[in-house]
Amino acid sequence: MARIASTRPTKSHKDEITLKFATFGPTAEAVEALTERLRTHAAVRKYLGKSKHRLLWLTLVDPLEDPKPARPKAPDRFRAIFYDYTRNRSVFVDGTLRNPAKVQITDSAFQPRPSPEEFDEAVALIEQHDELGAMLRGGRFRPYPPMPPLVQEELPDGRIERVVAVGLAPNKGMKGHEIVGVNMITRQILRYARSERGCAPLTSAAHNPICGITSAGQPTASGVAGSVWVTVIQGGQTVWKFLLVRPAASSGTNGSGVELRYVDYRGKRVLYRAHVPILNVKYDGDKCGPYRDWQNEEGMIQAVGTDPAPGFRLCSAPAQTIIESGSDVGTFLGVGIYVQGQEVVLVSEMQAGWYRYVSLWRLHTDGTIRPRFGFSAVTSSCVCNVHHHHAYWRLDFDIRTASDNLVREFNDPPIIPGTNWHDKNFEIRRPRDPAHKRRWRVMNNRTGEAYDIIPGANDGIATTATDWPFPRGDLWVLRSHGNEIDDGVHAIGPPYEAGIDAWVNGEAVNGQDVVIWYGAHFTHDVQGDPPGQHGHIVGPDLKLVKW
Repeated sequence: MARIASTRPTKSHKDEITLKFATFGPTAEAVEALTERLRTHAAVRKYLGKSKHRLLWLTLVDPLEDPKPARPKAPDRFRAIFYDYTRNRSVFVDGTLRNPAKVQITDSAFQPRPSPEEFDEAVALIEQHDELGAMLRGGRFRPYPPMPPLVQEELPDGRIERVVAVGLAPNKGMKGHEIVGVNMITRQILRYARSERGCAPLTSAAHNPICGITSAGQPTASGVAGSVWVTVIQGGQTVWKFLLVRPAASSGTNGSGVELRYVDYRGKRVLYRAHVPILNVKYDGDKCGPYRDWQNEEGMIQAVGTDPAPGFRLCSAPAQTIIESGSDVGTFLGVGIYVQGQEVVLVSEMQAGWYRYVSLWRLHTDGTIRPRFGFSAVTSSCVCNVHHHHAYWRLDFDIRTASDNLVREFNDPPIIPGTNWHDKNFEIRRPRDPAHKRRWRVMNNRTGEAYDIIPGANDGIATTATDWPFPRGDLWVLRSHGNEIDDGVHAIGPPYEAGIDAWVNGEAVNGQDVVIWYGAHFTHDVQGDPPGQHGHIVGPDLKLVKW
């Protein structure tokens, strides 16, 4: 266990903030060693035989925490996904870190998103194409990962041949933008007839204009282990303590950005887990998409400092994402951590195709938590069209205790005669309502300690959005269940809409273990962005009421 302490001076010595770190769980080196072991595992080799195959992903599987443990349990299980190109199938290899020699192997028609190595192989196949290869090698085009990452056309037996999408963006002053499919089974290049969307698959686009910040094409990180305990000390007192998980190791079907677990403020529990497990995009007129995105592929940020643990950088100055810098170029993969005034800031950038997302948390010494999510994009044709981003936070509150919590709603003017506040007794979905200054309070029934959820001014209202009912809703009050981390939809989709409503089934929530899902909705018009603005940020404030 590694421990590193650092101080950042604020207004006075009394206000000085000290950060301490302690690593937790498997290391990235241990996961990499497991990856190499699985490539040569006897049972895996026997199952795959002489087929052409590739190990796409290896992820650690969090234990099902129901009931919730008092302390976190390090992941002990793993799942590796091989793709067998000879038999056109995914092969799942499941096992434990304790005994990786013993594995369970199954196959499936499931199509995982391409790994960076598979995308590079697809580009290499294009370079062998008579026409496109010459233009690619000659510098006329630069390849990029588009959306969607796969072109899915179902075969009569229910399978889908694996076709990786590759964008070919023309260099400055040149024409010919297109998105092609690379059939990894037949190794053929699929070119698409020109339409109003250009030469591209059905849910994508490749035409002029091309909008967004120039893609840097730098390495990314996904499926990499990384979590660390963070302790925030001020005036000799522990203010915050929490387990911080980098996006590349975050939980959920598609990851969930910068993830916080076991969040304590001044020695008392606030949140059991806080993250963004669902993220999707809808375009006006279905000019592209819709898409379900992933939140576990880290892109580079600009960050200078020291690394208390792999994937975490304690910054000597505020880290910059694409939104602040206006550049897709970065120097660090992982979570940047810095002190700004009385706030500890945690930030990382993620990418999904041409989208760039920023996952950010601000924790103030007064107890305020500011979850934030940012949206930007690099050069592509789709993002020239007006589109709507929807991010859904899952906030598993444990105010003092996991059970005996209550959610109340505030309205002014009141919607119930004689009171501004009323209790939420059963699971429910609720809209934001600025006209009633609506906010919500999560409190401990016994002690009265509480946090308010105050909507952000730019978080939107689902029912008034132009893409309604795609955004589904603004806030849900649910009973906590360990198998409801997300709706189980893989990023490739469909479906694309958030499936949170399925959990609203009448369970009592007054005096129970409650979870708040909070949705923020933002309309992005890249061509309408003011000069010097490179994206947008949304999110609520979590304000301490009584502690």
